Amino acid sequence: MGSQKRIAKELSELTASPPDGITVTLLDEANLYEWKVLMEGPEGSPYQGGIFQIRLVLPTEYPFKPPTVSFATKIYHPNVTNDDKGSMCLGMLRPDEWKPSSKIGAVLEFARQLLAEPMPDDAIEGRIAEQYKNDNKRYDEIAREWTRKHANKT
Repeated sequence: MGSQKRIAKELSELTASPPDGITVTLLDEANLYEWKVLMEGPEGSPYQGGIFQIRLVLPTEYPFKPPTVSFATKIYHPNVTNDDKGSMCLGMLRPDEWKPSSKIGAVLEFARQLLAEPMPDDAIEGRIAEQYKNDNKRYDEIAREWTRKHANKT
C-alpha cells in the first residue's frame, strides 16, 4: 500500500508542477501504475518541435524496483530501440543502479536530457550510435525527419 501512496504523491507533484517540456497523465484513471507522458523535443536538438509520447510503467514494488520507460512515438536515437517497443536504455533505471530515493520526475528529466545529449557509448542501437559519432550531420537529418514524420503535434 505504501507504493500507491508514494506514486500518488509523485503524480500529484508532477501534475501540479511538471518539469520543463513534460506533461504527465494517467493512461487509465483507475490504474496508478501506468502513466502517459508527453515530452517536447528539447530546443537545439534534432527533436525540437516534436511531441513524443512515452509510456511509464511502475512495478508494484516501486520505489524498490525501477519503472520502465519506453517511447510510444517512433524516434531515431542511439539509446532507444528502433522497434515497436521503443525501450529506452537509461543507466539509472538498471536494477543494480536504481535507488529507491530516485523520483519519477528525475527519471523524466534525465530522459529528456538524453534527447538533447545522446550517450552513444551506452547505446542499444549500435548503428545509430556509430552514425551519431562519425556522421553527426546525417544523424541530425534523419532524427529531424523522423521527428517530423512521427512526433508532429497532433
